[in-house]
Amino acid sequence: MKKGKNYLAKRDMIEAGKLYEIEEAASILKKMATAKFDETIELHIRLGVDSRHADQQVRGAIVLPNGTGKKVRVLVFAKGEKASDAEAAGADYVGAEEYVEKIQKEGWFDFDAVVATPDMMGLVGRLGRVLGPKGLMPNPKSGSVTMDVKKAVEEIKSGKVEYRLDKSNIIHVSIGKASFEENQIIENYNVLMDAIKKAKPAAAKGQYFKSVNIASTMSPGIKLSVAKL
Repeated sequence: MKKGKNYLAKRDMIEAGKLYEIEEAASILKKMATAKFDETIELHIRLGVDSRHADQQVRGAIVLPNGTGKKVRVLVFAKGEKASDAEAAGADYVGAEEYVEKIQKEGWFDFDAVVATPDMMGLVGRLGRVLGPKGLMPNPKSGSVTMDVKKAVEEIKSGKVEYRLDKSNIIHVSIGKASFEENQIIENYNVLMDAIKKAKPAAAKGQYFKSVNIASTMSPGIKLSVAKL
């Protein structure tokens, strides 16, 4: 695909073959983000593991200190007191069977994250085929299956992100917006990378961080140095 002049001009701001430190990369990203909307900043992290093996999975969640800059709509499956807790915490949608039916029959997906109490997972399990591929299925490891729905909702609203390997052994995760200050981007990056480093499977051999790229929505990626990771 032929690239436009604007894209090519941005690409010229990046030195071919150079591995950048996050501090310099954040500065360049800010200069490249010239779209009329607030571009999302994403990391693409290739790991030296094999996601086909259960003992080499890398998955977890972390609350970014500066949030993601995105308003997150949260759906909570809970009843009774826990439903009240979720509503008080700011959940956008709270319910049970009616939301399962809405998703199944209407193809409704006006939400960005799902939380469920353990007793609701039998019900939520019916949605596995549609929530799973979208990365929305609640999971105890990420803290989205819990009795403490208040904490779960508050964390998601304040900037909690989930990270997990795709089939290519790459993690794709948003760490902010182009409107963020450089230090906010850097801080979010460091916190996320530290979490992924700590999540290294015991079965992983050789180099763990193979490559790390950072990019904004409308800009080319910048390759980051992994020497200090």
